[in-house]
Amino acid sequence: PEDCQARHWIHGQMRDSGMDVRIDTAGNIIGRYPGQQDHLPVLATGSHIDTVPSGGRYDGAFGVLAGIEVVRSLHDQGLHLQHPIEVMVFTDEEGSMIGSKGISGRVFPDPEYYRRPNGETIQTCLARIGGNWDYIAQAQRQPDEIAAFVELHVEQGPILESMEKAIGVVEGVVGQHRYQITVIGQENHAGTTPMYMRCDALVAASRVVLAVNEIGTMPGQQVATVGQMQVYPNAANVVPGKVEMSLDIRDLSNLHIDRLLEQLHLHIQEIAIATNTKISFERRLRNEPALAETHLQDIIAQVSEGLNLSYTYLPSRASHDAQELANVTDMGMIFVPSESGLSHSELEYTSPDECVQGANVLLHTLIRCDRYYLNPDHANC
Repeated sequence: PEDCQARHWIHGQMRDSGMDVRIDTAGNIIGRYPGQQDHLPVLATGSHIDTVPSGGRYDGAFGVLAGIEVVRSLHDQGLHLQHPIEVMVFTDEEGSMIGSKGISGRVFPDPEYYRRPNGETIQTCLARIGGNWDYIAQAQRQPDEIAAFVELHVEQGPILESMEKAIGVVEGVVGQHRYQITVIGQENHAGTTPMYMRCDALVAASRVVLAVNEIGTMPGQQVATVGQMQVYPNAANVVPGKVEMSLDIRDLSNLHIDRLLEQLHLHIQEIAIATNTKISFERRLRNEPALAETHLQDIIAQVSEGLNLSYTYLPSRASHDAQELANVTDMGMIFVPSESGLSHSELEYTSPDECVQGANVLLHTLIRCDRYYLNPDHANC
């Protein structure tokens, strides 16, 4: 019910800002503000309004509200860019990303893939918000329909605050590789089995955790995490015989990820021999990096300089709808600071001044993009 109430409120804000509003078959809310040359492909912005349990107020919602405010600012002054503008509110970013995947044409065809933990079907979920699973292919947009997509978002990390920078020029959304690592040892009595005769799966798994941390702290921008671990039989008086654990590794370069994984595999082979265990990998997820277009990075940086706002370049290590839009059109992202790097938390906070700065950068970025995409030679603007 809260999601439906929020969506209804967004509808009203878009209409009050001079936009025509529709819901596509993936449940995305799309507000369109006409351009002087309304036949041109749209300049798009937006984000999501769903959140995680006990999440904060800024993740996603800030980018949506800033996009609406950009259009409201133009509308209040009676101004229209040459290109039309669309503000997109994507469905279920925190879960399936089905909204942005619908626009990119990358929805998984089996509806069972999207069934909720409570048993509710994707058909029911979409119907409740005005979407339609049976016609979800109609949500797909073509490259000639969208000139560029620029997403404004809170950083959800500590980099901008620690560097005392107002704006983050996002280089891209990192690729994410996720594996399940299984360590097989031998269950045995914790009291009667001498230490030198043990095949302790948890000891081996602990060394794997340290090896993962080692590759994560090597030179580069990668991060590597073991976030889940199950120990079997998980009894105080039994030498562990099996451990299942997750591995999450992210970087802007697939090649760099592959090289790190090669090093990790070699290290794990040594661990298996030293602990008399067997260690296997199973891939669970492979999301490709989505690089921001260089000219959009340049525009965002130039706009920041023009507004006397400090900035730095950085990757996004969290997933965003922008990575799906990169399959359709030129993609760029703008970050603003997150206090103490907190996100997915009720303590998430970005100051009003920082929000205003981000919205101003978005406005002027879209204005610069309007000139840029009118020029067939893409000359400097």
